Amino acid sequence: MSKVVTAEQAVSSITNGQTVAASGVIGWIVPDKTLKALGARFESTGSPRDLTFYFPCGTGDAVGIKGMDHVAREGLMKRIVSGSYINPVDPATGKRPALMGLIHENKVEAYSWPIGASMQWLREVARKSPGYITRVGLGTYADPECGGGKFTAACEDDLIRKITLDGEELLYYPTWNIDVAIIRATSADEFGNLSFEEEPLLSSGMALAMAAKASGGKVIAQVKYLVKRGERAATQIRFPGIFVDQIVVDNEMHMGSEVQDDRAYLQPTSSFSGLPDIPFGFDKVIARRAALEVRQQELSIFGFGAAADIPLVMAEQGLLTPENTYDKYWFTTEHGSYGGIVMNGWQFSANRHPDALIDGLMQFDAIDGGLCRFAALAFAEFDGEGTVNVSKFGKANPGAGGFTDIAANAQRLVFTGSFTTGGLNISYQDGKMRIEQEGKVSKFVKQAQSITYRVRDGVLKGQTAIIVTERAVFEVTPEGLVLTEIAPGADMQRDILDLMAVKPVAIHQPLPLMDRSLFLP
Repeated sequence: MSKVVTAEQAVSSITNGQTVAASGVIGWIVPDKTLKALGARFESTGSPRDLTFYFPCGTGDAVGIKGMDHVAREGLMKRIVSGSYINPVDPATGKRPALMGLIHENKVEAYSWPIGASMQWLREVARKSPGYITRVGLGTYADPECGGGKFTAACEDDLIRKITLDGEELLYYPTWNIDVAIIRATSADEFGNLSFEEEPLLSSGMALAMAAKASGGKVIAQVKYLVKRGERAATQIRFPGIFVDQIVVDNEMHMGSEVQDDRAYLQPTSSFSGLPDIPFGFDKVIARRAALEVRQQELSIFGFGAAADIPLVMAEQGLLTPENTYDKYWFTTEHGSYGGIVMNGWQFSANRHPDALIDGLMQFDAIDGGLCRFAALAFAEFDGEGTVNVSKFGKANPGAGGFTDIAANAQRLVFTGSFTTGGLNISYQDGKMRIEQEGKVSKFVKQAQSITYRVRDGVLKGQTAIIVTERAVFEVTPEGLVLTEIAPGADMQRDILDLMAVKPVAIHQPLPLMDRSLFLP
């Protein structure tokens, strides 16, 4: 009996109250056709209802590849647990994702976990363990004493608990069953043997499937191609068909957001080409300054946002070639792409011209094991307690993604971002900056709206951390921030100190200027 079904047939057996899990990283490896069919079934029939959705990472871009937004329907979605959320404004409609509407209107139980936990938890479900235990996240938004990962008032259950084991406080994520796993691969035969030859990331798909099978659940695999059994070598098969229940074929499946099919995301090259330009402006100034902190032969991990511009700036400066990314510069992201060039925007997570890929769980083994010694991460707020926030601020609820795990386990940290946000406009001339319009909101606050990582605690344990903005550089010390550099053309009092809710504890004297070359187009 063939396992090949339509997307509509695949989702027809999902019943009220089940837990449905799906893979995806922004637009990469998203089983979009199947998620769309589930949302459409609810719209036309009113069922199934009250589902719990589990997304280890933000799935879909909510625009061209809607992903989790397909199932963001009141009544269909009772609860969502995700490692991150997608919150862009659709350029065509000017609207934010439907899922953000449910969250802002408190119409869904929305939980956010660090992606390290959302990945590693699957391993515990698959082996029928009581739960996942970790030190990562203590004292952050994931800690029950700081919110327990609850993003809406509708959340009543404590999905994360604090326990004491051998006298040490730890976070404990109890397991529960996954009834349906919807994953994506490139090819399947009719038995369901899966290969991933055109996927630039592996992420959590295989772990989701094993967790579902251990729970007595069902695995739906969406693929682009159906091939004959025996046509591929066993070494190409990454997941055995014995664990796959149904196959959905989508020949129109895009590789990722704004990427139809680009082999540059699949293999090394003899020359880097086709890299996006970063227009000159304060984002580029920040990336240039942060790039000075990158060292050779040190595994460096880059986070989403401003930090992802750093490798592209280095490539533009001629620092990166295929030869020296093999031998000198070692780059990765939280989703397991190694080597090549880390990309920004909607192409983040999958490196261009990678050397190797590992799956998401193994990547967080590397991250939590401290193998990524240097980390460049964006920031939304930094407060007087030495806390950095990227997880929840204003009307944005992106979650932490891999930030908490990465920050907790790296040895050297660089946080990048503009000093203010909301209308900031800066001009440049002769290597100097001039603020034409100040941003409405300063990122240096008295108390952060959410605690994504306690940087000061990490510094007390031996980490080093700096903050790079377009007008100033700070060192994080146990006592507070120290102003170490200022941009040419910036006024220290007006442009820096007056905009900080908590002032630096010290200012280097004499105060060095940031290199003027950073400010030249």
